[in-house]
Amino acid sequence: MTEILGLHARLVVEGADAALAFYTAALGGEVLERYTAPDGRVVHSMVQAGPARFAVKDAGDGDPAPTGGGVPVIMSLEVSDADAVAERMLAAGARVIFEIADHGYGDYGGRLADPFGHQWMVSQRIEQLDADQVQRRLDALQET
Repeated sequence: MTEILGLHARLVVEGADAALAFYTAALGGEVLERYTAPDGRVVHSMVQAGPARFAVKDAGDGDPAPTGGGVPVIMSLEVSDADAVAERMLAAGARVIFEIADHGYGDYGGRLADPFGHQWMVSQRIEQLDADQVQRRLDALQET
């Protein structure tokens, strides 16, 4: 059976850098990762606050912030076999939002919506990259 490796919430906001400042101050958190698009928008960041980890990103790329009527939280599920989990979710009634694919920055996965309206990013790590490598690859993807 496919192994579940981790689960964290992804908070989509207007003003990710301000949100990161708030979460670090309010929760005593630390920003572990922060990646941007060429226009400066945060496309992914990871915050550690005590034992809790959660991601924060700027609205965009199909993700509106809750203040704009968007989904307030996206669940990000790290697994050992993204295809197998997606197949089980689809068989149980989920629908595809973004196809399972190699994203070029070390992850393979996609996004599905469950029958109850929650969105799930299902991903597996296929390549170990450091933070600079991830940012360079994200920059290169935006240039194409």
